[in-house]
Amino acid sequence: MGLLTLLRKLKGSNKEARILVLGLDNAGKTTILKKLSDEDPTNTTPTQGFNIKSLQQDGFKLNVWDIGGQKAIRPYWKNYYKNTDSLVFVVDSADKRRLKEAAEQLKSILVEPELAGVPLLVFANKQDLLSAMEAEEVSVFPFRVTPFGERTVGATIPCAVGWCMTYADTLGCCPVV
Repeated sequence: MGLLTLLRKLKGSNKEARILVLGLDNAGKTTILKKLSDEDPTNTTPTQGFNIKSLQQDGFKLNVWDIGGQKAIRPYWKNYYKNTDSLVFVVDSADKRRLKEAAEQLKSILVEPELAGVPLLVFANKQDLLSAMEAEEVSVFPFRVTPFGERTVGATIPCAVGWCMTYADTLGCCPVV
């Protein structure tokens, strides 16, 4: 069941949707979460466990889970897969050296049975940096991708959440934003 189907069923109720945000350390997951909740991301520190924020979006309550991406924490990601309605995998598009590691980590996540059928969004973060790869370059993942958004700080974050809510059932592809 995709996120859109789930949200349609939940509309008018007090139930919640769950978005799981994963990626390597320093990809910018916590900064994205802070921007979504209108917090100042200036003093963001590495996540040693997890952060969770409840957001209101188009009449729905979204619980967004940001899990630390350090190698020592990654084996524990599987504890957060259950009941995930949408998965966002964040890639630091300015760190070409770790792109292969990110791709391998994503591949290992996607074979997990608890994530079968869960809509996936690959978020090419840090697009505002001059050294950032274009979304198309980040799409080394073995999926058909659809880039969208613009290279402006924070501009594509609301687009990504909107995508999770609106297009997860209908695109049939994995966008890179």
